[in-house]
Amino acid sequence: MARRDTREPRSTLPGIADIRITADEATTAIVLDVLRTQFIATSVSRRYTSGNTYVQLDAGCTDPDPD
Repeated sequence: MARRDTREPRSTLPGIADIRITADEATTAIVLDVLRTQFIATSVSRRYTSGNTYVQLDAGCTDPDPD
């Protein structure tokens, strides 16, 4: 696992949260519904055969990452 101080450069804008949900489909649907009440989804959620679901949310923070 890469250390935080040696990570690859970011490929997304500040304020965009990449979310990974590892849960069954029913729980994932509930979590996505709750997240969408508080945030704007910038992408359609994608479920993979691994069971993980990925979605990008606009977290509203545009402050630069200090590290």
